[in-house]
Amino acid sequence: MTLLQIEGLSKVYPDGTVALDNLNLQLHSGEFVVVIGPSGAGKSTLLRSLNRMVEPTKGHIRFKGEETMGIKGTKLREMRRQMGMIFQGYNLVTRVSVLTNVLHGRLGYMSSLQGALGLYSKTDTEAAKNMLQRVGLFEQMYKRADELSGGQQQRVGIARALCQQPDLILADEPIASLDPASSETIMDYLYTICKEEGIACLCNLHQVDIAKKYATRIIGIHKGSKVFDGAPAELTDDMIRLIYKQSSSQEKETA
Repeated sequence: MTLLQIEGLSKVYPDGTVALDNLNLQLHSGEFVVVIGPSGAGKSTLLRSLNRMVEPTKGHIRFKGEETMGIKGTKLREMRRQMGMIFQGYNLVTRVSVLTNVLHGRLGYMSSLQGALGLYSKTDTEAAKNMLQRVGLFEQMYKRADELSGGQQQRVGIARALCQQPDLILADEPIASLDPASSETIMDYLYTICKEEGIACLCNLHQVDIAKKYATRIIGIHKGSKVFDGAPAELTDDMIRLIYKQSSSQEKETA
C-alpha cells in the first residue's frame, strides 16, 4: 500500500536558497528507506516538510491517501502523531526522567491540560516501559535523561517516537553524533522494531555503507533533486560519486 506520495515538492527559502527542487517520491507501508546525499542536499528539509515543521513552497504531499499541504489545527495535530520524529540532537527534555521523555510520545493523544499536568494513563505508562525494555533501557527509566550516554539518549528518542504508535518514522541523521559501535546499536534497534511493528521508516544518513546494510531502498538526493531511487545492490560507485559530487561532464552542462 502506498503510504506516502510526494509530487513536485519544492522549498525555496527567503534568501533564494533552493532546498528541494520538484522532488517526487513514493513510500510504501513497511519499507525502510534511507535517504543519502551531501550536507545541504535537502535531506533534513525533506523530512521536516513531511510533518510540516518546514512549510514547502509548492507541491503535493499525500499521507495515507489524504493531501496534507495546507492542513492546520486538529488535522495537522492528527497527522503529526502518525509520524514519529527522531532527531540528530536527540531533542530530549534532559532534566526529567527517561520514562517521562518516552511518555511525551503520547502527548498528541492528550488534551493540553492533561499533557501540562503529566496525567498519563496506566496503559500509556506500561506501553512506555515496554518500549524501554525493547530498546534495552528498562533499568535506566528513572534516571534523568542527561545522565545517559549519547547512544542511550538516542535510544530514548527512538522509544519516544515509537510510543506514538506511528505509521511512519522520520529519522533525521539519527547516528550522526555517535561512534561506530553506538551507531550500529541504534540502527539495529530502529530497523528491528520498525520491521516487527510494520512501521515504515524514512531515514537520512551520511554513511553509505550503513545505508546499504539496512535499507530496503535507497534514495539519493543532490542539490534538492532526486538522482537515485533503487535497491542497495543497484547503488554503484559511479552513482555514489554522482550523488555526492557531480561529474565534470554534468558540471559543464549546468555551467
